[in-house]
Amino acid sequence: MDPKGQRVKLNDGHFIPVLGFGTAESKEFLKSEALEVTKFAIEVGFRHVDSAHLYQNEEQVGQAIRSKIADGTVKREDIFYTSKLWCTFLRPELVRPALEKSLKNLQLDYVDLYIIHFPLAMKALEKCKDAGLTKSIGVSNFNHKQLEKILNKPGLKYKPVCNQVECHPYLNQSKLLDFCKSHDIVLVAYGALGSQRIKGWVNLNHPVLLEDPVLCAIAKKHKQTPALVVLRYQIQRGVVVLAKSYNKKRIKENIKVFDFELSLDDMKAIDGLNRNIRYYEFLIGVSHPEYPFSEEY
Repeated sequence: MDPKGQRVKLNDGHFIPVLGFGTAESKEFLKSEALEVTKFAIEVGFRHVDSAHLYQNEEQVGQAIRSKIADGTVKREDIFYTSKLWCTFLRPELVRPALEKSLKNLQLDYVDLYIIHFPLAMKALEKCKDAGLTKSIGVSNFNHKQLEKILNKPGLKYKPVCNQVECHPYLNQSKLLDFCKSHDIVLVAYGALGSQRIKGWVNLNHPVLLEDPVLCAIAKKHKQTPALVVLRYQIQRGVVVLAKSYNKKRIKENIKVFDFELSLDDMKAIDGLNRNIRYYEFLIGVSHPEYPFSEEY
């Protein structure tokens, strides 16, 4: 952790900012908005930007980053940019071209972190790191058995620096978090605010996280929003957290996560909310032998 507590060290020596700006959005947002809000997020202080080929906005996100470099707001090395390999590119020979396509869209020389969603193509990913196309490599949606499989792979050159998973007070992933910490792998939380309830992607029958009375009471006590309480909770337990919003007021608000601290009692009360509710069930993959959510953690 750096002195300001705003970055954590990865197992390969690089640093990742603990608060990230998520750029995935539902279809009703125009791509031009991705450009606007990413620029705004950098202006208010976000230094970690999370996107993917799948989001179809890397061109705009890259443009936003480059324009903030051009106007002197940041240098390239100040920005931590994450991209992800989509499942249609898992054959080893498709991995590097997929990353090169992302870099071409972004018009950047490298990404800081490249993530895969399935326990395949690790060798090809390692080659991308060796080629300097990505500084770090990580995984997403892996359960502890899938992580073990990778960690025990003969000839593993680089272990994943992170595991990006759905994580919030209703699904606090405490067992997976302990497992990751014991292997020096950072847990990165998506869906940290309980998802944006996009039909088709999430289970809309689940309760709205940010309306939880316990979270609202803690927020009131600290004169903060429930969203900030939820983000702060993750940072205090050593989780890197992604805050996704296309609303400028909220983006500006989310950066205030460093302005207050939760007490031990607050943390315990939030821990007590866990009920293993998964908003993103990815039911499309449920019959796949590598479907990650059949395991307890």
